[in-house]
Amino acid sequence: MNYMKRQPEELGLWEVAVLSLLRQGPMHPYLMQRLLRDRHKDEVLVLKRGSLYHAIGRLEHTGLIAAVTTGREGRRPERTTYRITPAGEQALLDTLRRILAMPRREPSQFMAAVSFLVHLTPAEALPHLTERCQRLQQEITHRGTLLKAVAEKVPRIHLIESEYLLAMLNTELEWTRNLAEELRTGTLNWDTESILKQASAEVRAASKETDPAEE
Repeated sequence: MNYMKRQPEELGLWEVAVLSLLRQGPMHPYLMQRLLRDRHKDEVLVLKRGSLYHAIGRLEHTGLIAAVTTGREGRRPERTTYRITPAGEQALLDTLRRILAMPRREPSQFMAAVSFLVHLTPAEALPHLTERCQRLQQEITHRGTLLKAVAEKVPRIHLIESEYLLAMLNTELEWTRNLAEELRTGTLNWDTESILKQASAEVRAASKETDPAEE
């Protein structure tokens, strides 16, 4: 069997998760999903059945995994068991090394909202940032308590993603608190109405310019 089919340019998180599981041994999708949930990998993955099956399909198409058996137990639906191929194992390791080494900006709704913060006045933005701080603190406390409890039973290597998430939440909380304090004290201030008037004038001026494509 040819395992050297064309590989995807970059494996997504679902593909990484599937390959990581199959490196531990052959299994069917139902078991994969159960293990991901039991191991609390929902911290990094949205556990939707469709996403898992799409990832399995892509990996099988590119030869990174292969079907071993298809069978049925009792009244349960027919299930296909998969295993990782040599090419799949290499792709998994290469992807993990690359992700660890290369910083990458991930899309963030909060970052997008901050980039358009000028559309709210400082007085409008402040209470919402304060509320975010409260919610972040609650989440940090909750996750910290859970992590401490689980750490007594699970080796730390299986919890480092939770440690990373807590670190990111604490950093976001500190930054947001500082921003809220600047708005509260007036250290950071802006006039939304004036900024929008200036932006509108720039838009009108730009609309009068000749588009090179129209010449």
